[in-house]
Amino acid sequence: MTQTPTQQPQARAEFKIPASHPMVMVLGSGDALLRVIEEAFPAADIHVRGNEISATGDTAEVALIQRLFDQMMLVLRTGQPMTEDAVERSIAMLRANGNGSGGGGKNGGAVTETPAEVLTQNILSSRGRTIRPKTLNQKRYVDAIDKNTVVFGIGPAGTGKTYLAMAKAVQALQSKQVDRIILTRPAVEAGERLGFLPGTLFDKIDPYLRPLYDALHDMMDPESIPRLMAAGTIEVAPLAYMRGRTLNSAFVVLDEAQNTSTEQMKMFLTRLGFDSKIVITGDVTQVDLPNGTKSGLRQVQDILGDVPDIHFSRLTSEDVVRHKLVGRIVDAYESYDSRNEQQGRGGASGK
Repeated sequence: MTQTPTQQPQARAEFKIPASHPMVMVLGSGDALLRVIEEAFPAADIHVRGNEISATGDTAEVALIQRLFDQMMLVLRTGQPMTEDAVERSIAMLRANGNGSGGGGKNGGAVTETPAEVLTQNILSSRGRTIRPKTLNQKRYVDAIDKNTVVFGIGPAGTGKTYLAMAKAVQALQSKQVDRIILTRPAVEAGERLGFLPGTLFDKIDPYLRPLYDALHDMMDPESIPRLMAAGTIEVAPLAYMRGRTLNSAFVVLDEAQNTSTEQMKMFLTRLGFDSKIVITGDVTQVDLPNGTKSGLRQVQDILGDVPDIHFSRLTSEDVVRHKLVGRIVDAYESYDSRNEQQGRGGASGK
């Protein structure tokens, strides 16, 4: 007796695009956005006729497609265009929300934020461009900075952890929440010591601090930066310059914190003064400290994980906002490290 395959429940949804939104804004130039959606939902048939879009297929998939177009319309109504990257990230958020695997904070649970809420949250507008989070974890990271005094942003390269922290610092300065911005990072990367580098002290430290200067120039009028630095309103300095100070009414960003020792991390955290906020960023997989030196960023998670008003935001390869290949590279390295660690444990147990 031949059994017929079980048929999945089929559904159909139709949505009409308002005349105020040209279809090219919804479907993309040359239907580029539509192709992204079709590739993400291969089991559904999506048809466009005039300003009407219909989707037929698996009930759950059709429901997701309908929610996706609803979210896209909410974003477009703000005047912000949709990009292929934004559509892909919206689909990922909706799928996470649908299966409850979005990791809704400390208590788990489903994602509560919508793609439109994430993609339209403006942090800072400067020089004709707006800085905003692009992923759910980035939005939660930004929200955590608003709600907590000390925030750790931990994740791989390209996840925006430093850039977003600096945008929040500039926003706090412009809104007069703080009187100054202090940007710092340890100057020990790649095993180089400042004393062995050529030039003046400024020449020695400049290569380490250049990424912070570059981000500042993205966010502020470049002509105002030297004036603000001369007045002490913005300070960019190596971590060693923080010793012995109390940082009041300041927004302080410590970058590349994986290259701090345990003692340096404690020293820095205890610089916190009144009406100040600290954001510490780093990637625990890229430690450049000499062998035998423990990373302060790795250790601090065990020490301060349960302390109130201190928050740990963790970003992953899914939050990489550089070239798509960067996220794949991060995943490949994590997989390689995981295999080597398992083999190492297996070899140790066999001795």
